[in-house]
Amino acid sequence: MDKKRCKWCNLKNPLYVKYHDNEWCVQNFDDKYLFEMLILESFQAGLSWECILNKRENFKEAYDNFDLEKVCLYDDEKIDELLKNQGIIRNKLKIKASINNAKIFKSIKEEYGSFYNYLYTFTNGKIIYEIGKTTNHLSDKISKDLKKRGMKFVGSTIIYSYLQAIGIIYSHDEECYLFKNFKIT
Repeated sequence: MDKKRCKWCNLKNPLYVKYHDNEWCVQNFDDKYLFEMLILESFQAGLSWECILNKRENFKEAYDNFDLEKVCLYDDEKIDELLKNQGIIRNKLKIKASINNAKIFKSIKEEYGSFYNYLYTFTNGKIIYEIGKTTNHLSDKISKDLKKRGMKFVGSTIIYSYLQAIGIIYSHDEECYLFKNFKIT
């Protein structure tokens, strides 16, 4: 018998099923992963996560395997290269924002020792268990702070999705085999 998964998971897309089963809502606080997911989530604005996920390998290649130091040094020539890359989302505002956000991510890392340490100042290490939401008080606060620091494409909905992706918010549907029977807030 097939496992039941969250309603949003397209069972016909093996990449999506693998992401749902092995990555979404799983705690991963490695700075490289946190950076990758922040970039990918910012490209999702106005699009579906499945669209971004299908292009993830192309993004990895185009963005030098999400090497923070390299992305921080991207110049106009690299922007032009990215704008011509048919394997990624070719939105000039999002591409420029990704480079800008990389620089801010790096400065946050330097200020706090890691990007997770920064996030920890908002979460105190707690995991939030909730379903059926697209924003909450936590995503509002982090979004507001990142915007104040100059990041773009980091609205509360994008940050909420980001927090789910990295395992700070756990949101598997009650029908899903990965649902954990915690008190949902």
